Amino acid sequence: MSTPAAGVDIREVGPRDGLQNEKPIPTAAKLELIDALAATGVGRIEVTSFVSPRAIPALADAEAVAAHLDRWPQVTFSALVAGLGGVRRALAAGLTRLEYVVSASDGHSRANVGRSSEESIALIAPVAELVHRAGGQLEVIVAIAFDCPFDGPTPPERVAEIARRAVLSGADVLSVADTIGTATPVRVGDVLTRVRDAVPAMDLGLHLHDTRGQGLANAWAAYTLGIRHFDASVGGLGGCPFAPGAGGNIATEELVYMFEDGGIATGIDVDETLTAARLAGKLLDTPLGSGLLRAGGRPVPVTAAD
Repeated sequence: MSTPAAGVDIREVGPRDGLQNEKPIPTAAKLELIDALAATGVGRIEVTSFVSPRAIPALADAEAVAAHLDRWPQVTFSALVAGLGGVRRALAAGLTRLEYVVSASDGHSRANVGRSSEESIALIAPVAELVHRAGGQLEVIVAIAFDCPFDGPTPPERVAEIARRAVLSGADVLSVADTIGTATPVRVGDVLTRVRDAVPAMDLGLHLHDTRGQGLANAWAAYTLGIRHFDASVGGLGGCPFAPGAGGNIATEELVYMFEDGGIATGIDVDETLTAARLAGKLLDTPLGSGLLRAGGRPVPVTAAD
């Protein structure tokens, strides 16, 4: 992960996390959305996941999407995988930057991938070996880092322990995920501090959902702690089909608006991101949750009538 000078690095996850819980749309529509997102200036896009089409039918066309990614050489694309089979599919499709999710709770892990949290941790090393053999990069995302819809609150020390073991098993990058959107700024600070203490040499990322309206506050709290890598989804799309109650991600345009207005560079054009959000709503035929989108973007002074 590279960070703009004196700024932050935002990964767009709309084509993966944003679409996985929606009705399937044609591959051509996804490529149209990716094209609009690439025009925003975003440097990284999580473009799909290589998982069971039965589990996530909206992303059943992962290989078809991957076949067209050379159209945007300025963007670094990545994909999510849930196991060794997904890794092999992704590598065969030409994607070598992969994210592997480990749930911090057994309840969500079994619902999401059909195995325990410990079994998922045990797979990190063979997943890393496959990715590294192909010259790729592996990011481990610790999901359910704050609360589980099945098991309740996640102990912060559990998140830190998984992070430590992930690095020992070959993870190149680490992210922490508030999968169901229950975190608050104080809890974000607690978990991130513990993870940093466990893996002080790692550059951490943060994946936030805005289910309870805390997403931007959590992102700002993380920024003040030195976090510079954030996931966000165009229009606030997103949600996990295996985590009841999970709302959408923090909206890319809102995160960009917040940082840029504070003088923190993102490298992303907020107006182009709003254009992409409008397109996403049109393609999905659904209203999106972004407050900035509903407001129409930046405030425009009203001229008083004569």
